[in-house]
Amino acid sequence: MIKKLWNRTPLVIKAILTGFIVSTIGVMPWPILGTTLPLPLAIFLMIGFLWAYLKFFSGHWGPARSRQNRASKFRSISLPWRIIFPSIFAIALIVLIEQAGLIVTFRIMEFPAAKFLEEYNFIENIPPWAGWLSIIMISAVAGICEEVGFRGYMQFPLEKRYSPLLSISIVSLVFVLVHLHQAWSGPILIHIFFISVLFGSIAYYSGSLIPGIIAHFIMDVFNFSFWWTDLGGQFSKKTLAVTGIDGHFVFWLIALILGIFSFVFLMRKMAKQA
Repeated sequence: MIKKLWNRTPLVIKAILTGFIVSTIGVMPWPILGTTLPLPLAIFLMIGFLWAYLKFFSGHWGPARSRQNRASKFRSISLPWRIIFPSIFAIALIVLIEQAGLIVTFRIMEFPAAKFLEEYNFIENIPPWAGWLSIIMISAVAGICEEVGFRGYMQFPLEKRYSPLLSISIVSLVFVLVHLHQAWSGPILIHIFFISVLFGSIAYYSGSLIPGIIAHFIMDVFNFSFWWTDLGGQFSKKTLAVTGIDGHFVFWLIALILGIFSFVFLMRKMAKQA
């Protein structure tokens, strides 16, 4: 009965549900481990869980009848050299675009520091070494599990039926929706959508989740250490309404524009080499 109902479910719904569940399975253990166990032990156990998570959802472990299906959704693990080098530059560009976008935005509008800091203020109350370990672990969990769930299990099936643009757009819309509960999401919903488009693009054109996982991890380390906590510094620039257009704003605006154009160029180059 359940199998028959699932087979009749539209592909879009199946892809969204599957991707969300796969992502949630990976993300959920860390809040439990991180709040109930000593940090070193929690990290050790979470690393073991992530290893098993990757083994299963990449098709290396689990029922033989579904291994090929899981492996295809996980995309390629090995990248040819002609894709590796553009992917490295694309990773750097995603991080640059995201950070430049936030800086430009919060020079135009006032940075809502209270909203950004309230969710992870526990990091301010633990030793710096523990705070950095927590940031690295949270970033790794998000980078791995969100990319596997959203850009793998959700986006890959959609690509088989719809255009890359539509598939990436659907996933990016869902990516925004699942982040609405975050206190900091309100002012940067467009950013969340756009960054998801970048992650979806690099997954599609590289044929792998690896570049997106790395970019997502690095991006979140920056976000957690600088935007969502004060561990790595604090954004204290005034808005343009106070300072007027200055060199700082112009620099980051140019960096944002050049980053976007460079990323598009790299994606086109990777498409030709695929």
